[in-house]
Amino acid sequence: MNEKPKRKGRITRPEPVLTVTGPEDLMNFLIRMLPHKNRDNIKTYLRDNQVLVDGDPVSQYNYQLRPGQQVVISKNKISKKKTYRGISIIYEDNDLIIIDKHAGVLSVATDNKEKFTAYSILYDHVKRKNPDGKIFIVHRLDRETSGLMMFAKSAKVQKKLQENWNDIIRERVYVAAVQGEVNPPQGEISSYLRENKGMMVFSSQDGDDGKYAVTHYETIRGNGMFTLLRMSLRTGRKNQIRVHLQDIGHPIVGDKKYGSKVNPISRLALHAQVLAFQHPVNSRELRFETSVPRKFQELF
Repeated sequence: MNEKPKRKGRITRPEPVLTVTGPEDLMNFLIRMLPHKNRDNIKTYLRDNQVLVDGDPVSQYNYQLRPGQQVVISKNKISKKKTYRGISIIYEDNDLIIIDKHAGVLSVATDNKEKFTAYSILYDHVKRKNPDGKIFIVHRLDRETSGLMMFAKSAKVQKKLQENWNDIIRERVYVAAVQGEVNPPQGEISSYLRENKGMMVFSSQDGDDGKYAVTHYETIRGNGMFTLLRMSLRTGRKNQIRVHLQDIGHPIVGDKKYGSKVNPISRLALHAQVLAFQHPVNSRELRFETSVPRKFQELF
């Protein structure tokens, strides 16, 4: 009996890169470089933010190109930024959504079954655009933490992100305002973290007790009372930054759970500022950065 030939997996071809050789309007450049596409096709690409110039979506047909710039026609439609109560969508394509989550909003419902979460907002968002649309959680931020989060729009993309997280993620940076003057002004904190039944995370130097965690920090500014830190994660454990800053005697402002005695800005002073990664489908390098929250700045 003859065996059926095995089906080959789909090959994802890289998106062609068009290099600009001289000053030119974007529309004229695209018409010249894409002779197989008519003007309406190109207008659709521009409308759907599928034209990327040096990695950034451009929709203006008269955008002035400069020699050396690189233009890519993305296979993904990139939606415009949109703000809802509790989150701001800063990037969306066929596979991913990147949001800036506001402080006080849960990432996903807990056992208390809260209905207002980042997940529920995005679920309604994708359903309005496509009744068959879905949303999948990739990672989480604490309720009190604001900043950048990634969601997948299919189980396949979710699985690829979660199973290859350390290879796909290029950079994760947080900013935190902490109590006191941090000395030395930069350094690395490492320990093993474990969680008890009360959902409290504890730090230990015992290698047989918990998961290894490493946090690098550097001082942005300080005034004696508070220090603003930039935190880079080498691992991504639950409550990692909060516990590690407690370990060195400088708890995050407003973090009563992990040792803070003050709350002058009425929130936890922790924000996920930078998220950089390789796109799990088209392999494009993407980087998103938000500003330091104004309330953090007011402390200084």
